[in-house]
Amino acid sequence: MEPYPAPCQVLRLGLVDYEAAWAEQRRLVETCREDGIARLLLLEHPPTYTLGARGKAENLLLTEDSLRQLGASVVRVDRGGDVTFHGPGQLVGYPILDLRRWHQGPLWYVRSLEAVLIEALAHFGVAGERVAKRPGVWVDGAKIASIGVRVSRGITSHGFALNVAPEMRWFSYMVPCGLPDVRMTSMAELGATADLGEVMDAVIEAFARVFEIEIQDGERMVSPAEWTPVGAL
Repeated sequence: MEPYPAPCQVLRLGLVDYEAAWAEQRRLVETCREDGIARLLLLEHPPTYTLGARGKAENLLLTEDSLRQLGASVVRVDRGGDVTFHGPGQLVGYPILDLRRWHQGPLWYVRSLEAVLIEALAHFGVAGERVAKRPGVWVDGAKIASIGVRVSRGITSHGFALNVAPEMRWFSYMVPCGLPDVRMTSMAELGATADLGEVMDAVIEAFARVFEIEIQDGERMVSPAEWTPVGAL
């Protein structure tokens, strides 16, 4: 694989309204078309349920009005996948990349995101794994990270949501990913105590290695060679 010609810029955005972050993604997709620079947005959202392009409303187990009364919003989006929850205590990542620089497509991209999250979890003693035909990362049969992406003319948006320490009750109001047999879990539930900043650091380092790209994180530069691989694609 040829090295990416410029560092990937990390934007640590804190707690951001979902629709504001979605608008920023759309802006950065167009920017990436012009300048070719990769960006990785890392953030949290207020409680939000999103339905993908083929998501079914019946996979929300409460009405939208009831969810709003509980403090959650519902947004229909243009990514793949069905219903997903985002909320505080969950690390959300939106990579804006031009996959043509890697000469790869969506399947490779999803598997690469899974590899990033599996490596980052291993850093905290959590053994994440893949499940065939079910995108995301799993631990002992429970889902700890969701992946839903969009690729438009080679440029990626949307991304992943890793459950660090969210309030798990929010997941009981939906059918995760539209699959009734799916149980959700989190790092905290599994006894892995880490703050969001530490998890961000681990994700950034794994991202650099898996995508073989140097990363500019504020004033810090992260090289792919600095990260010791734990898993393999």
